[in-house]
Amino acid sequence: MRSLPGLRGPQAPSLPLLLLGLLAAVRRSLEDGHPSASPFTSPPIQEEMMTKYSNLSLESHNISLTEHSNKPVEKNITLERPSNIELTCQFTTSRDLNSVNVTWKKDDELLKNNYLINVTGRLLYTQYMFTIVNSKQMGSYSCFFEEKKEQRGTFNFKVPQLNGKNKPLITYVGDSVVLMCKCKDCLPLNWTWYSSNGSVQVPVGVQTNDKYVINGKNANETRLKIMQLSEEDQGSYWCHAIFQLGESEEHIELVVLSYLVPLKAFLAIAAEVVLLVAIILLCEMYTQKRKKPSDDGKEFEQIEQLKSDDSNGIENNATRHRKNESVSQ
Repeated sequence: MRSLPGLRGPQAPSLPLLLLGLLAAVRRSLEDGHPSASPFTSPPIQEEMMTKYSNLSLESHNISLTEHSNKPVEKNITLERPSNIELTCQFTTSRDLNSVNVTWKKDDELLKNNYLINVTGRLLYTQYMFTIVNSKQMGSYSCFFEEKKEQRGTFNFKVPQLNGKNKPLITYVGDSVVLMCKCKDCLPLNWTWYSSNGSVQVPVGVQTNDKYVINGKNANETRLKIMQLSEEDQGSYWCHAIFQLGESEEHIELVVLSYLVPLKAFLAIAAEVVLLVAIILLCEMYTQKRKKPSDDGKEFEQIEQLKSDDSNGIENNATRHRKNESVSQ
C-alpha cells in the first residue's frame, strides 16, 4: 500500500531534490527534441525490464474513476503475444488527495511498490508497468483508491476468443458436414479438434480414420469435415487454439437425424387427418340416424291421414248415394 508524499508512505524527498529531478528530466527530453509526455518517472526496475524486452510492442490502457462511482470499472483486454504493458488509473475527488491510499493487485495478490503515483490538480494518477511473456502473467490487474469508500478499476487480460456456431448444427445420416472455428484478427500457433459425448474430450483421430479431414483456408480458421455421418457421430465438437500466452476453445453441437424422423412427423400428421375425417363421418352418420325415425314417423302420419281422408270420402259418397236414392223414390 502506498500513500501520497506527506502521509502514511515512505518519507518523500525534499522539494529541492524533486525540482532538480524534474528539471533534469525536462532538459533530457528537450535535448532529444521531444517534450516529456508522461508525468511519471520510471524506477530502475521498470527501466531494466523495458530495456530487456524493448523489442516487444507496448500496450497502453487506462481507467477513470471518481469518488461517486457506484461500482467497479472493468476493462477486458485481448492479448495474443508477449507485450510490454502500461496500465494507468485516474481518480477524481473533491477531498484531500493526500489522504487517499493507492494499491495494486494481480488477482488476489498484492503488488508491492512497482507502481507510480502522481497528482495534478484534483486528479490522482497511478501507473503500473510490466511485461507479459507467458500465460502465468495473464489475469486481472486492479488498482484501488481507498478513501472513505474504496474504488476499484480492473484490467482483465485474456487470449483471443474463438467464433464457432452458436446454434446446433442439424444434419442427416449418410450426409457430410463441415464444422468451422475462426479467430478474428489473430493467428493461433496450432489448432486441435476434440469430440465429446459426455464429460470426456477425445482427440479427433484424423490419422486413423478416413472419415475426418481437417484443413483451413487461412491460418486464423480451422475446418473439420466429417463424411458418411452416423447417429454415433452426434455430440459436441471442440476446436482448440494454442497461443503464445495461453489457450482458447469453442464448441459446436452436432445433431445427426435419421431420415425416419421427418417421416414419423409426416405419418403423425396423416394419422391426425385420418382420425379427424373418421370423427366427422361418424358424426354425420349419427346425425342421419337421428333424423331417420322422425322422417319415418312423418311418413306414417301422412299415410294415416291419406287413409282417413279416403275413408271419409267413401263415407261421404255413400251418404250422397243414399240421399239420391231416397229423393228419386
